[in-house]
Amino acid sequence: MDVSLGPVTDEDLPMFQRFAVEPGLVGLDWGGFRDAQAPVKRFAEDGYLGKDDGRMMVRTSDGTAGFVSYLSGTFDGKTQYWEIGIALLPEYRGRGIGWRAQALLTEYLFLHTPVHRIQAATHPENVAEQKSLEKAGFRLEGVIRGCEFRDGKLRDGYLYSRLRDDPAPEVGNGSATAL
Repeated sequence: MDVSLGPVTDEDLPMFQRFAVEPGLVGLDWGGFRDAQAPVKRFAEDGYLGKDDGRMMVRTSDGTAGFVSYLSGTFDGKTQYWEIGIALLPEYRGRGIGWRAQALLTEYLFLHTPVHRIQAATHPENVAEQKSLEKAGFRLEGVIRGCEFRDGKLRDGYLYSRLRDDPAPEVGNGSATAL
């Protein structure tokens, strides 16, 4: 499976707008209706390639599958890490695209930024994402109790990480550009 990452383009904005207004399109991550014009405004600001956060498109030979995201964080106020995420359109899920995209983003961030840690969080019931993260070289660190308000109550999450010196998975044909 050929998977590549690249910058957001004007043609990608309708997909971001769909994620803002279509319940269930992002699965468990639906947090209610959002401003459908916010993606257009953000794209005009920096093309989704910000210093502290951003998005890149996930593309395959048969189309645009979704996007990956990154967000800067720190535990001690000095040492930066990235938190990554992914959102794939339903028709691209379960095809081995997600783990490859997350592995490519991780390698890209390790190549172009000095961080030592990249982390990702997921829902306990999202077994497919847990397997995807593990296949992308991430390790489960533990449960984050009561970390997310979803569907009317606080819920737990799982935290995964990959360090710069952890083994990288072999992703086959894939590439990442941008940042």
